[in-house]
Amino acid sequence: MFAMDFKAFTLTHIYAKQGTTKEMSKSSIQCIECFDRNVYIGTKDATVQQLIFPSITNSDLDLEQSKAREGRARKLGSSIQVSKLKVVPLFNHLLVLWDRSLCALNMFSLEPVPALKKIQHISLFEVCNSSPVAQTDEHGVQMVTSSSRRKVIQIHVVKVDQWLVLREVPLLLDPVAFAVDGDILCVATNNKYLLCDAKTGNTEELFPHNQSRQQVITTSVGQGEFLLNGPGSLGMFVMKTGVCQRPPLQWPQEVLAAGICFPYILTLQSQLLSVYSMVDQQHKQTVSLSGAKGLLSMPDGVLVFTERDIFSLHLVPFQEQIQALVQHERVEEALLLLEGVQGQRPLDSHQELQKTITRQAGFVHFYQQGFSKAKDLFIKCELDPREVISLYPDIRSCLSEDFQSQQDQMNKTRALQEHWEEDRNTFHHYLGFLGDFLTEVRGTQPGLKCIKEVDCALVRLYVELEDTKNLQQLLAIPNMCDLDHCAPFLEENKRYYALGCLFQSQGCHIDAIQTWVKIADGIHEDPSCSDIYGHIVWNLSQLQDRDAVWKFADWTLQRDQETGVQIFSRHPQPDQNEIQEVLTLLEKYPLALLLYLEFLIYELKSEEEGHHSRLALSYVTQALQEEKEADLRKARWKLQQLLWESKFYDISTVYNSVEATDLHREKAILLGRMGEHSQALQELVIHEEDPRVAEAFCYRAAEGQGPQLKQTLLLTLVQIYLNSENLTSAAVDLLNNNPQDFAIEKVLQLLPDSWSVQLVSQFLTRSLRETLHQTRMVSLQTALSRVELMRHQVVWMQASKINFRQHEGQKCKVCQRKLIEPHFAWSLHSDPVHTSCNEPSSS
Repeated sequence: MFAMDFKAFTLTHIYAKQGTTKEMSKSSIQCIECFDRNVYIGTKDATVQQLIFPSITNSDLDLEQSKAREGRARKLGSSIQVSKLKVVPLFNHLLVLWDRSLCALNMFSLEPVPALKKIQHISLFEVCNSSPVAQTDEHGVQMVTSSSRRKVIQIHVVKVDQWLVLREVPLLLDPVAFAVDGDILCVATNNKYLLCDAKTGNTEELFPHNQSRQQVITTSVGQGEFLLNGPGSLGMFVMKTGVCQRPPLQWPQEVLAAGICFPYILTLQSQLLSVYSMVDQQHKQTVSLSGAKGLLSMPDGVLVFTERDIFSLHLVPFQEQIQALVQHERVEEALLLLEGVQGQRPLDSHQELQKTITRQAGFVHFYQQGFSKAKDLFIKCELDPREVISLYPDIRSCLSEDFQSQQDQMNKTRALQEHWEEDRNTFHHYLGFLGDFLTEVRGTQPGLKCIKEVDCALVRLYVELEDTKNLQQLLAIPNMCDLDHCAPFLEENKRYYALGCLFQSQGCHIDAIQTWVKIADGIHEDPSCSDIYGHIVWNLSQLQDRDAVWKFADWTLQRDQETGVQIFSRHPQPDQNEIQEVLTLLEKYPLALLLYLEFLIYELKSEEEGHHSRLALSYVTQALQEEKEADLRKARWKLQQLLWESKFYDISTVYNSVEATDLHREKAILLGRMGEHSQALQELVIHEEDPRVAEAFCYRAAEGQGPQLKQTLLLTLVQIYLNSENLTSAAVDLLNNNPQDFAIEKVLQLLPDSWSVQLVSQFLTRSLRETLHQTRMVSLQTALSRVELMRHQVVWMQASKINFRQHEGQKCKVCQRKLIEPHFAWSLHSDPVHTSCNEPSSS
């Protein structure tokens, strides 16, 4: 049990209701509610009083500073006591249970909320701000009520301007008290406690009780747990699942109320208040209070009220509580309290005390192999990672000579030495803990203070554990490994790929690439990287050290031109000098040169004539090679696309390279680009067996040039067909298939006199139909435009017909004379004026 001078709470008298004994009897305090610095009092004579405090739970304020200022008051009606008050801060509502009815007032003005009509026949109610409704609907808060007429509990949603009944839960007996946690209600009847699921309506009986109505207690502890006044003066903790996860509290008889101020439970009797710890279930403090009636829990304490007074019990700062325990050499109790409150109420001062206790507890768990708990405690107390590294025999060599451990761990270190030598399995678990701990603290302030030792220890540790993945991840990111310490160690253990990563992270790019090249060439064996060549290429492409790139460029390209050229094509934003140097180097690597030129043109959007011409010539060379190898003619397709789309290559140079070849389509494209369309079509007609090729050329050459060029090209093609006896059918097919693209009068001029009408009847028919169709479409569009114009005119005329009431004495806004004539005009300001005054000259 705690020493007698230990205090978990300090008591402050913050309000005394003034008045005579008779007045006090009529207006005694029946219930209270609190929000921020506002305390609301419900009295016996149906009054709600607002009190405004400088601070409610600040024990440092003197008596005068802590006095309340009385705010507004609201008289509800006849002298029937206010049973309960509850604030809904989301909507500034103050809910009041009075005369078995529930009403809503504004929290600050205490005026009734007009939209929320009074709910009649209510015996109990509770607001649950952590309910599923509150979580899913930002505009609603869940409220639970019990009826004074029926054995039923109703679930409501309270909104800013309405409250709605969501569902009802029937009961066999009338409830005398209940608490809410989400969808679960803990209900007390006159002889037992129940758990009710508000969503499903299922009810589970917990245990009977023999308490009077005034002593029945149901309080939500939070996180799905309830505190109940059980039989035998036991405070029972019951989860919403129906099970008990804490031992019960043995508390006094005739408890009137119980409150929670984590980690303490406070029980109220008429003459005293008792404080119990939820951590060890022990009684901690007793406070004398004469005539106490109830209490209200708050985050940092509780408010206790009598008929005329309100007291604040403010929670003593935990660091002061823990310090008192440490001074009395109660370290275990201090640790229990520290662990009990740390998750919900972190300490913000006396950190050395916190660190000391936590560090001691961490080492206890560490040597008992409670690694998860030990890691959490070490991190919480910001332990120097070197203190843990120094315990490991084979890894402490990473520490600098000037490090001096602050822990007296000689015997424990010897125990780890024994594990290292005799029980490798247990020591392996210790190594795993070290890896987890160092990885987690590496980016924290303690880890950053000794980051070099931490990184070196992790390298040795991952090698010892054969953890290749984590080793490579560590060395692939910026690190502070000591090169002189780690490089020989990695080489000794044949971790060559990791060694290269270490060199890379330290800025030794040439050493890194050279190490990986030896793996690729088979000089070193290290299977940890399956694609070492691809890794080398990627790293070279990302290097800013271009000297290293040039040093290994030939080796990379000789191994694979297609992949190797990526050391240049992946490099972001090369300058012109570098581009020229790369092009010079790639002269002896044709495939790499072609790919690099594609990169310059299609990705960097180069407009240099030299680049486009060289790429075209490279395509020509590759296309001729494909002809010999009967390939899929991929290069020819790329060449044709370039010749069509590029505007920057030297046409004559490229034409000279294909003139003596069988690349007839390419020659035709180039002739077309030079304006020699007739010669281009002759080339295609003579050398290509498929007439569709020449026809496609006409359409492609005319793209974006307008219909006139397309007609000219097609007429030229028809004329070429007509000049050859073997291509008469091709001319007929061209005319019949594309009548819309020909001017019929020009075609008739070309056709030989010997041709019959029957031969071109299909062309003539479709052409005439197309001409007639176009003529009619133009006429139709003209008619539609006229209709649209007329529609707008009608709308304008209808809009201009405005009714106007003229009264006697109506005057013109311009000349101020009376409007006598039946005709008048509107001014620009919509005022009636004489027609003569509306003339431009009148202005």
